[in-house]
Amino acid sequence: MSSSLRDQLLQAGLVSQQQVKDAERRQQRETRQSGRPQRGPPTETRPSDAGAKTARDQALNRRQREKAEKKALAAQIRQLIEQNALPRVDSGEEYHFVEAGKVRHIAVDAAQRGGLTRGDIMIVRHDGRFHLVPATVAARIRERDEGAVIGGVREGDAAQDQAYAAYVVPDDLIW
Repeated sequence: MSSSLRDQLLQAGLVSQQQVKDAERRQQRETRQSGRPQRGPPTETRPSDAGAKTARDQALNRRQREKAEKKALAAQIRQLIEQNALPRVDSGEEYHFVEAGKVRHIAVDAAQRGGLTRGDIMIVRHDGRFHLVPATVAARIRERDEGAVIGGVREGDAAQDQAYAAYVVPDDLIW
């Protein structure tokens, strides 16, 4: 008088006839897909799958870590610019420079123009905007993102400018 577990559950009223049919269909589908019936809870992973899963998880973790580091560097650059950027001026005078193959400009006054030509002030780009910062701050920003510092005089340019220091540039040629 031994009956299957399925029959016992049906007699006890713990499952319905529809639930039994669904379970049988599911078991048949699994049998067709794997070639053998599934019994008990599914196994964790096969040993060959464990290595692939570990590699995939490590790659995902590495990408997330790199993304977090980039975000932290961007926040540091933003903070350096906010704390040290020179105030914007509206003197009607502009300083022109080349960035990404295009001539750009930023509003400056005479003192800022002098600082730019001497290399005391540098131009940095962040969030699509240009800012003037002291050269020491620009060096700290360059450590975090080489491409952020785009303007100002570099060491090689300063030596070249010394050779022409005696020649005065007329006001109408300053661009």
